Amino acid sequence: MTAEHLRQMIAVLEAERQALATLDLDALLATAQRKQGLCAELEPASPAAPDAECRALAESARALNEVNRRVRNLLAAQVSARIDALVDRPGTYRVARVA
Repeated sequence: MTAEHLRQMIAVLEAERQALATLDLDALLATAQRKQGLCAELEPASPAAPDAECRALAESARALNEVNRRVRNLLAAQVSARIDALVDRPGTYRVARVA
């Protein structure tokens, strides 16, 4: 069952990538909910000695998730930069670092 869940996760991650590319908020929300549900289903899976297929599927899912994370971060940085430019205050939404 874990392999099937991982295949489903890969499909959801690919749908998320498409939703990010088209900035489809409804699709992004749907994929976020589905990812959360799949994570809950995968949580009880034992990490001890997964077979080669599960390892390959998990690695594919990890790589897709990383790509999507980078795209989300890029979009967020672009929005932040645009907001900063609009208010002429660089760093408006940045957290101050405590020394």
